[in-house]
Amino acid sequence: LERKDVNFDLIKMEGKVGGTLEDTVLINGIVLDKDFSHPQMPKEVKDAKMCILTCPFEPPKPKTKHKLDINSAEAYRKLYEAEQQYFTDMVQKVKDSGANMVICQWGFDDEANHLLLQNKLPAVRWVGGVEIELIAIATGGRIVPRFEELTPEKLGKAGIVREVSFGTTRDRMLIIEECHNSRAVTCFVRGGNKMIVEEGKRSLHDAMCVTRNLIRDNRIVYGGGSAEIACSIAVSDYADEVGGIEQYALRAFADALDDVPMALAENSGMQPISQLSTIKSRQLKENNPYLGIDAMAAQQADMKDCLVFETLIGKQQQFQLATQLVKMVLKIDDVISPAGYS
Repeated sequence: LERKDVNFDLIKMEGKVGGTLEDTVLINGIVLDKDFSHPQMPKEVKDAKMCILTCPFEPPKPKTKHKLDINSAEAYRKLYEAEQQYFTDMVQKVKDSGANMVICQWGFDDEANHLLLQNKLPAVRWVGGVEIELIAIATGGRIVPRFEELTPEKLGKAGIVREVSFGTTRDRMLIIEECHNSRAVTCFVRGGNKMIVEEGKRSLHDAMCVTRNLIRDNRIVYGGGSAEIACSIAVSDYADEVGGIEQYALRAFADALDDVPMALAENSGMQPISQLSTIKSRQLKENNPYLGIDAMAAQQADMKDCLVFETLIGKQQQFQLATQLVKMVLKIDDVISPAGYS
């Protein structure tokens, strides 16, 4: 509110098929569509100190082509021990930093997974780049590209990390709550199928955009076509004061504004022309710019009483975009048809 904007980076949208739209909840934390890498790892970690890694839990690979010949059991044993040492060193560096949980952008094989389980380090693998950044912001941690750079100051902190399962399919997800940055939230949308979930996420995003516009500028105009009709009357009155050919452009602009309430009336099953003329005459007679199309047939045309309004920023952007589009079309003085090339 202080800087009159909303940081959408702190609001994550997550959806899962199953349940109904009424099961949608707001979670004060982060929801990950992942589970712990090993089924025997604990399903709940309290006072989590997580290291956020973008390096894989695997031995380094040469950048060039290479060939390694193993011609004895002793050589194979040495190779195995060297690989084990790599894994042990990696896990030890994580333990030395004070972390009790690992979040990794890349995967790791069964050997590393088993070592993490033995050292009581719950781990999550294959976490996307966007989610990694959001976790780092929410938990106050730093993304670490190399194990050598792990320090206690770079760990992310959360009150509790728990794994939850949904429905009969036992789909599992991770919920990170009580984050260091308490402003990070997740809208967890449920629905009967994927299309309903995506539609719910889109509708929530649209609603949040409207709220953000109100925070940026809390001025409003009343809906139901009342603002367009009032603007049309004002432009028509101004056109009477303008001489020359410009008044024709102004009258055309006023007529174009009337198309919005006419479309609203037509979509509501009314007679568009008669409804528009009735409302316009009432606005002039009663000097009430809040009168609009009664789309709900509530016998109430005053949009202020009906509490139908929209943001001034949104309305300005609609008018500006439509006007710029018309100006672009008017700049084209000729249209080349394909028949001209034949």
